[in-house]
Amino acid sequence: MTTTAAPTLDTVEIVPSFVRGSWWTPDADAGAAPVLDASTGELLAKVSTEGLDLAAVVDYGRTTGQAELGTLTFHQRALKLKELAQYLNGRREEFYEVSAQTGATKIDSMIDIDGGIGVLFTFGSKGRRELPNAQVVVDGPMEVLSRDGSFAGEHIFTRIPGVAVQINAFNFPVWGMLEKFAPAFLAGVPTIVKPATPTGYVAAAVVKAIDESGILPTGSLQLVSGSARTLLDHLDYRDLVAFTGSASTANTLKSHPNVVQGGIRFTSETDSLNAAILGPDAVKGTPEFDAFIKSLVTEMTAKAGQKCTSIRRAIVPQELVADVVTAVGERIRERVVLGDPRAEGVTMGALASLEQLADVRAAVQSMLDAGGELAYGTLDSPKVTSADGSIGVVDGGAFMSPVLLSWADPEAEEVHSLEAFGPVSSVIGYTDLADAVRLAARGGGSLVASVCTNDPAVAQQLVTGIAAHHGRVLMLNREDARSSTGHGSPVPHLVHGGPGRAGGGEELGGIRSVMHHMQRTAIQGSPNMLTAVTGVWHTGADRNFTLETEGQHPFRKSLATLHIGDAIRSELREVSLEEITKFANSTGDTFYAHTNQEAAAANPFFPGIVAHGYLLLSWAAGLFVEPAPGPVLANYGLENLRFITPVAAGDSIRVTLTAKKITPRETDEYGEVAWDAVLTNQNDEIVATYDVLTLVEK
Repeated sequence: MTTTAAPTLDTVEIVPSFVRGSWWTPDADAGAAPVLDASTGELLAKVSTEGLDLAAVVDYGRTTGQAELGTLTFHQRALKLKELAQYLNGRREEFYEVSAQTGATKIDSMIDIDGGIGVLFTFGSKGRRELPNAQVVVDGPMEVLSRDGSFAGEHIFTRIPGVAVQINAFNFPVWGMLEKFAPAFLAGVPTIVKPATPTGYVAAAVVKAIDESGILPTGSLQLVSGSARTLLDHLDYRDLVAFTGSASTANTLKSHPNVVQGGIRFTSETDSLNAAILGPDAVKGTPEFDAFIKSLVTEMTAKAGQKCTSIRRAIVPQELVADVVTAVGERIRERVVLGDPRAEGVTMGALASLEQLADVRAAVQSMLDAGGELAYGTLDSPKVTSADGSIGVVDGGAFMSPVLLSWADPEAEEVHSLEAFGPVSSVIGYTDLADAVRLAARGGGSLVASVCTNDPAVAQQLVTGIAAHHGRVLMLNREDARSSTGHGSPVPHLVHGGPGRAGGGEELGGIRSVMHHMQRTAIQGSPNMLTAVTGVWHTGADRNFTLETEGQHPFRKSLATLHIGDAIRSELREVSLEEITKFANSTGDTFYAHTNQEAAAANPFFPGIVAHGYLLLSWAAGLFVEPAPGPVLANYGLENLRFITPVAAGDSIRVTLTAKKITPRETDEYGEVAWDAVLTNQNDEIVATYDVLTLVEK
């Protein structure tokens, strides 16, 4: 039998950085940090950034990255996110193999890898549906600032001119990277990723695949594998730092002079003593009790409890504490197989490192010393299933038994202040709903809480009581137990973050997170200047009445020739009582304002019988439509409809229609055009305003 010597720091490779468009490793590896396999203790790689010019990395992002991303619109960036998601989706299996070395099971790896790819898909979709095909976002309506309408203002969002530095935790090397990268990229801001050392090699493997895809513009993504202690020295008000990790590290970063005085945008997601509250109605035998137990055990054991969203405190009615403890123990014994994730049947892997294992054990011991009792589990090294199928204690593996603590005193400070970042949770009893709310709030601000009840009144009291202390609240009952994404799973559509101890930051939340990478600016000027800056026609700006100037109806223009401000103004159309009555009878809308002269006149809003608003809209369409086929393909809706002045029999109406916003589709032979529609009467009083939405050929 031949034997191979175990690798040493001299024989393993350094995890590379991807900076300034190429892969980089230091010339020398003195002082490089070792990275070990979480399950076996095998030396995998080493990490060092000795000699890396971080100032040049930042400058490359601000210059090359900004310039390349600046050539793209929101829709073009969104399509690249979708393309990248599809590409990475085809390489998931190789990422799973690398992820297994972190102690992650296949399910754990799917949460991390598939979850991260899913974020790319989501922002690829939302970017095209919710953002303009432009580079400026208009925030809210125009504010008229002068009597004659010649001076106005509004707010716009434009991308920040620097880089987004994203410092990630060890527990989600892929999801943590991609959930920060996607909104930054969509906003048009280059990213510098700094993953945690113990699992940064997984992030490097994904960045390598991203580089090989050739999908992203040059400079839009850089990776620093290793220490970056001086990185904030090179940042200023143009830049953003998004941090995930411990509160102590976050506080150190937040105290940096370039944050305190230099204006770096800083957001953090830190420690969190998340709670799950069991309603008094959710007794043993109910679907809610079962869902609660399932959720609690899942959050204790998924990723070996190394999730910032894991349940750390199970807050249950005092009389149900024993039932919960028993049920949790039974489910763990039935469902949890501890071991190397590469072994068949293993459902819970190792912690990410031996250092992490030592920290978690120390935290649990402190909680035991403070009055907690072991209701399930042990701090001794557990027997585990190795990759070869053998069972025993693995000296080099960072394995830990799931641990459930019970507390005779629910007021013990340690249960509300110490977070054991591993497969550890505590059960504490409450007396009434107000007590449950108070106990949950003692976490000092958390990322997420669950409320498990089938009683709407209980849900209302608990959720409104704890909401301000949490970034997200999951309501779990028999109706959504099977479809729920779970307590510990942030979704890209909703915000991830929380107040107080949780860091006070906010990530995700759909397009909200894109705006975190943009500056809101108030702009003032004439309607023509506002139109020029935003690409959206503003009331009071110039119009081009194309029938008069070009002899062409604007509906005869494709997107290639249609311009913002192209408009048509119809002739007047008189309204008769006979037509109002006929519309009322044919539609069944016989509301008294349209049918009863005496009752209508008694209403302070009407002069007598008035025309239906929807009748006026129908007539307006007849006044502005051009009936021949194309280029207008379809009308797909109205927005912002307001009826302002009633129209009585004998009045007349006309419509002025103006091309307000043009949005070409990147992937189709048509785009959307929003038309500003204004109905006026014979006295030029505004009758109604709305936007007409059409699909128009390119």
